[in-house]
Parts: sequence; structure tokens; C-alpha cells
Amino acid sequence: MDIFSREIDGGKAFDWGKASEDYAKFRDIYPPVFFQKVADRGLCVKGQKVLDLGTGTGVVPRNMYRYGAEWTGSDISENQIAQARILAEKEGKNIDFVVSPAEDIDFPDGTFDVITACQCFFYFDYDKVIPKLARLLKDGGRLVILFMAWVPADDEIARTSEELVLKYNPSWSGGGYERTPVFVPEIAERYFETEARDEYDIMVPFTRESWNGRMKACRGVGASMAPEDIAAWEKEHMAFLEKTAQPEFEVLHHAASVILKKK
Repeated sequence: MDIFSREIDGGKAFDWGKASEDYAKFRDIYPPVFFQKVADRGLCVKGQKVLDLGTGTGVVPRNMYRYGAEWTGSDISENQIAQARILAEKEGKNIDFVVSPAEDIDFPDGTFDVITACQCFFYFDYDKVIPKLARLLKDGGRLVILFMAWVPADDEIARTSEELVLKYNPSWSGGGYERTPVFVPEIAERYFETEARDEYDIMVPFTRESWNGRMKACRGVGASMAPEDIAAWEKEHMAFLEKTAQPEFEVLHHAASVILKKK
């Protein structure tokens, strides 16, 4: 399903479904501490019902399944959900998955104790989504917004990889990330209060293949480039990695989160 936004990639269409197989193989990169910090706050744990928006291939529910919560994952892309179901079944995890835009998600009022959104909240229509999430949460429920991105200014491999994406896809606006707190839209103040924020740097391990796959599965490459451009980019990117990077290396990332409590 093509997605358009004037604020993203200059309005160029992207479709996560095109990148789903690579997403399933290469986007599950979050270190354990990323999820442990959420569980340490008593969220997404046993006895709670949790909805993960923009779940993709089910990265959040699959990684946090061990904490005992009852999970539902939703995503706009049928292909992403198909991969999520395959991975969850392979891992023996009982997770419900539904295909739905966040704006159209439909459950009874007060269904969930926690709603999570990782690496996706900025895609949503806040005016529609925020009131709906408040309605879906139980009294005192939490909305957890998570984000993690490489830091190109401080990491040569990340910086050069971005430059190669822009060479083939100049409209991509996903590069140039600078450390920043998770954005909370103004409308959220009507329904939620900020309970906690967290930010920290973290080194994420890769091989040449897995970093190439991670970049290929990003919006600027696999989700939006033509097949011939993906092939040309991948050839040049792998040549750069073979020349510059060790077989195993780490890439600097910045992680951030905000926990909002329903008023």
C-alpha cells in the first residue's frame, strides 16, 4: 500500500510491503536494554493487555513477549503483518495481529493497559489518533512512544551509507538524524500527561550483510526505490562496506522514549 505525506520524502510514495522480507530479516536490531527499560517501569508486563501500533514484523511484541503481557500488533501493511505472523508462529509466540491504519484501529473503549508505538508515531494523523488512543486505554493507561536511530554526524559508516541512499533517492528525508527527545504533539496535552522521558546512546552490532540489509529495509531504499536503483545502490553500498568496515562492527545509535499517562 502506497503512503504519501507532504512532510515525508517530499511527497514521494513509499510502501513498507515492498521491503517486508528484508524488514523481517534485518530490522530486529534493538538491543535488550531498549525493551528492558520499558519493562522496568512496570509496562508491557504480565497481567496487561498491550496494543503495538505500526508493529511492522512484530518487533516490539515479539521481543517483549517474555515479560508476559497479552499482545496485539497492528500495521497498515498486509505484507508486514504476514511476516509478523510467520515470525511469531516460528518463535512459538501467541500474538494477535491485525491489518489497520492507526487512524482506523477499532477496539472497545478501555481495552488496553498500554499502547506502544516504535519508530512509527510521526507517520500518524495526530488529530485522529491521539483521541482514539486515549479512548482505547483504560483509566490511567499509558502510551509509550519509542524511537532509535543511527547518528550520522558521529558515525562514519552511518554517514556514508546515508550519502549513498541520497545519491539514488535525493528526496529521502530520513537522514541527518540529530539527538532529540521524542516529539509529542500539542493535542496530546488534552488527553495525556508526560510521566517519563529517557534518552541514551547505544552501540548496535552488525555484520556487513546485516547493516546492508538494515539500510536496504529503510524507507529510502526498499520501500520506495525502483528495483534497478535498489540493485545499483546495494552493489555500491556493499563495495563501500567491504572496503571500509570490518566483517563485524558497531554503529552508534541514539534511543529515546516518552511515556504518556492517560488523564
